[in-house]
Amino acid sequence: MNMIQTISAAEAKKRIADGTASLCDIREPQEYARENIAGARSMPLSILNKDKFLVSAAAQKTAIIFHCQSGNRTKANADKLCALNLDEAYILDGGLNGWKAAGFKTHVDHSKPIELQRQVQIAAGSLILLGLLLAWLVTPWGLALSTFVGGGLVFAGISGWCGMARVLAIMPWNRAAAAL
Repeated sequence: MNMIQTISAAEAKKRIADGTASLCDIREPQEYARENIAGARSMPLSILNKDKFLVSAAAQKTAIIFHCQSGNRTKANADKLCALNLDEAYILDGGLNGWKAAGFKTHVDHSKPIELQRQVQIAAGSLILLGLLLAWLVTPWGLALSTFVGGGLVFAGISGWCGMARVLAIMPWNRAAAAL
């Protein structure tokens, strides 16, 4: 197999229902624990390798449909998925978001933390707004907080390393999720 094709949520659901395909969720365990498609196997991309995948898929003689949250992560790693040399594999168009947009249900566990990227967005946005509020109501030095957080976001985007994500990852609510 040279290239993995995309498959619509409707076609994927039909193939899963008739037993000719199964879902493989490549998101991280914390993401899977928060929300997943019933019956999808969790096989995080960060630990995915050919031997581990083939052992877990050995009993299955169906097409494999890979998915992530939006489809972008799966498409960006299509070469790694192609290296598994599966007879028949697809990427779910739009990922979990595409599945929900098609009107299909997911299992959501609200007791699990939201994904780390969203936590960073909430924290960074809140700190920037706090800095602006401080600058407006108390002292112009409040802008320093907004500047610091904004600069950190730019650095994270350029370098791929986010200090705020590292701090949030060790918070108690995220450590419990990491034990999954």
